[in-house]
Amino acid sequence: MLTAFAAQAAVALDRHRLAVQAAQAAELAEADRARTALLSAVSHELRSPLASAKTAVSSLRASDVFWTRHDQTELLATADESLDRLTRLVENLLDMSRLQAGALHVSTQPVVLGELVPLALDQLGPAGHSVDIRISQTLPEVSADPHLLERIIANLAANAIRHAPADQPPVITASALGNRVELRVIDRGPGIPETDHERVFAPFQRLGDRDNTTGVGLGLGLSRGLSEAMEGKLAPEETPGGGVTMVLSLPAAPTDAGVAEVEA
Repeated sequence: MLTAFAAQAAVALDRHRLAVQAAQAAELAEADRARTALLSAVSHELRSPLASAKTAVSSLRASDVFWTRHDQTELLATADESLDRLTRLVENLLDMSRLQAGALHVSTQPVVLGELVPLALDQLGPAGHSVDIRISQTLPEVSADPHLLERIIANLAANAIRHAPADQPPVITASALGNRVELRVIDRGPGIPETDHERVFAPFQRLGDRDNTTGVGLGLGLSRGLSEAMEGKLAPEETPGGGVTMVLSLPAAPTDAGVAEVEA
């Protein structure tokens, strides 16, 4: 009887071991698939701005071509914008790596959104200047890391610009709601199905049916991670009439009266 029981126990242990090994193999296969997809996507994203910058610089150096002052300015602008795009991609990748490793440094302070939003849009070049900013000067300050918040806004605006119709540029608004401040980045693009509202925040996720653009889809996932690191929240809403509104909710900065009350 003991022999039979021992045999049954051995079989059960073998089955459990095989199940564990199968699960581990599946996890490794998924990790390998994700790594391969990441390398492929990042390689494409790195090559594109590098190729544009290289072409512009090589054209300027060509000794057999006469470039007018206007042509030179255009080529330099192309190189500059391409390198800015490359810089943003590398910074996004580094910050995503820090987030996943739990090594992101966050230093919050009172931030004036009306001053920070234009700085974030400046990172996007001429396209960023097309965004319509509608933020009241009386809006309460938010408690945030200014560097990280600038990155979030730039990513959200870049996403909105990419999907917005040419004749309907994105709009950025902000309003106070209790002890929080909500910033909205509004576009009139094709929108996101409600069933995909969470999927768009997965790193390297792109919704192929939203448009025909390419990219690693890192901006939204990173933006949510950075938001949560500052006790913020980021979620999409449907724009009335069509499109997507990204809603960033942040804690309002303590007022002098509030600080005095706490200290008392």
